[in-house]
Amino acid sequence: MDLGIAGKKAIVCASSKGLGLACAQALAEEGVDVVMTARTAATLEAAADQVRKATGATVTAVAGDITSEEGRAATLAACPQPDILVTNAGGPPAGDFRDWGYDEWVDALNANMLTPIFLIKAVIDDMIARKFGRIVNITSGAVKSPLAILGLSNGARAGLTGFVAGLSRQVVEHNVTINGLLPGAFDTERLAQNLRDNAGFNGVSYEEMRQSRLMASPAKRFGDPQEFGKMCAYLCGAHAGFINGQNILLDGGAFNSTL
Repeated sequence: MDLGIAGKKAIVCASSKGLGLACAQALAEEGVDVVMTARTAATLEAAADQVRKATGATVTAVAGDITSEEGRAATLAACPQPDILVTNAGGPPAGDFRDWGYDEWVDALNANMLTPIFLIKAVIDDMIARKFGRIVNITSGAVKSPLAILGLSNGARAGLTGFVAGLSRQVVEHNVTINGLLPGAFDTERLAQNLRDNAGFNGVSYEEMRQSRLMASPAKRFGDPQEFGKMCAYLCGAHAGFINGQNILLDGGAFNSTL
């Protein structure tokens, strides 16, 4: 299917690896000019070069901390009027809420709630004026099915989800959509770290925890990041204008619900 977005411009945050990289590549495969961001310049440039070689698309790497004003400014200078915005940030550390103080909560809220909101604020009026915009926030399956040890993430991402629930209904008449993509267990470095943390908390080995998580999934496997990237690209496409204000869970059926 031609998604109808060749020649559009996209910003994909935290895209040097994992799900962000998969989203950047999927958009580039559709002929989108992509600006990729991440903190580590060498890792980001290697990822951007990988996408360029695989797709032939125009890919710009902007190294910096997207959770800072300076990082956002540099990214927006490279792509001041994106047609597509994919927000993403590494999740805050796991742990016991009794150990988290003010600073830990501020860091989590800044990365996983406020930064996406500030980026949306910076680009949405131009999207409205052009009568096309696609915003996808990569959050977490924990928005629907929270894990106690990921309380920082649960709280911050739920805040973003609540904000978007209202805003998305205000802008869709202009062909601007905002949706959330909620990853479950995808085979990424983030998952491996969560499994290591869980193994430590539960006094078992990493391999035991990994196998237990696999067997708990109806799919009996972890997700492939490329599957996630393709879904992101579809939501960013011209044919997805009637999908709005939704939180789409990609978890192989792990969340047991009729809705």
